[in-house]
Amino acid sequence: MAITIKSPREIELMRESGRLLSRVHDELADMIRPGISTKEIDRAGEEIIRGYGCTPNFLHYNGYPASVCVSVNDEVVHGIPSDSRIIQEGDIVSLDMGLIYKGYHSDAARTHAVGQISPQARQLIDVTRQSFYEGIRMARAGMHLHDISNAIDAYIARYGYGIVTALVGHGIGTHLHEAPEIPNFAQRRRGPKLRPGMTLAVEPMINMGTGKVIWLDDGWTVVTADHSLSAHYENTILITEGEPEILTLGKIL
Repeated sequence: MAITIKSPREIELMRESGRLLSRVHDELADMIRPGISTKEIDRAGEEIIRGYGCTPNFLHYNGYPASVCVSVNDEVVHGIPSDSRIIQEGDIVSLDMGLIYKGYHSDAARTHAVGQISPQARQLIDVTRQSFYEGIRMARAGMHLHDISNAIDAYIARYGYGIVTALVGHGIGTHLHEAPEIPNFAQRRRGPKLRPGMTLAVEPMINMGTGKVIWLDDGWTVVTADHSLSAHYENTILITEGEPEILTLGKIL
């Protein structure tokens, strides 16, 4: 499948989709505290998304049963919200979600601290977030897709963390997942050349220990193979003639 180049009209719709998603993330971030269930977060996320006149794009996607992926501690991605899963002081919680605005998708993820967390957990969250920014320094017209991947890998290598290789970022637009796949780990080939109008979801998933993961029996939840902590950071970005534009960036970076 070819990488789509968005028209000026489509870019405006993508901007609004991303802007609204950033607001949802900001509102949910204020809810995260000890004692709340992951299902409460999901219900609130769906309500906020629909309140903006949008549709949650994760709900029923390939059978996924919720609007917000809520992944706790050693859960990398796709944690299924539950009324019985109660967030505790010291947890780290990743929220991954997206929405559809007038036919155009946005996608973003953040990992949050619950109360006081360990210095090691704080560093993992911060390094994961910064690896995204190191990657998108390469997200400029004329560069190549895997320049992003190689920059993320080079930054993470300084800390000895495990990069998840079983899951990657992706193109995005009128579909949640479009070409190209965007690895977060080093590649031998440079990949396709980046052009203005491409919209990409760049999302490093970084583990404190091994980068290996396993899928739980629910068919969705991905956890670290050694049960070490995992962090996730994602934004939808636009390739421009100059610096990349982050479409899903709100108050909560």
